[in-house]
Amino acid sequence: MANKTLVAVFSASGVTKRVGEEIARIAGADFHEITPKERYTSDDLNWMNKRSRSSVEMNDPTSRPELAESNLDMASYDTVIIGFPIWWGIAPRIIETFLERYDFSGKKIIPFCTSGGSGVGRSDTELHKNVRGDVKWEKGVKINHPNEKEIRKWLDKVL
Repeated sequence: MANKTLVAVFSASGVTKRVGEEIARIAGADFHEITPKERYTSDDLNWMNKRSRSSVEMNDPTSRPELAESNLDMASYDTVIIGFPIWWGIAPRIIETFLERYDFSGKKIIPFCTSGGSGVGRSDTELHKNVRGDVKWEKGVKINHPNEKEIRKWLDKVL
């Protein structure tokens, strides 16, 4: 059986989704958008407002935003490329919700992020604590502007 890959992304503004769709196209992988049950509004994403939804979630390490229903069959994948924007130096809490929902035992997880300023930072290693089972982690990378040649080179290293 061939190695089957999933690209799963959370994208609040569309940037991470565009990058993830390009990675999926180049890798010949399936694409899945990690969708919150309640979509984020621009007010929710206002990081300058300490009472905005995203600020409240990110300031509470136990926050787990609810996911929209999906029929994702995680068992059918060997490799999961997971993408997210950087919020407050780490992945948004909804990524933790997603990682805690599924069993990733025996899978390879390859994180990537998009960010206006910061790099991957501690975001990829922070996520390790949310995954149960025996998982092979690849080092996370930042990809803001999908360049096919660079993505192919990266995928050749990690897949």
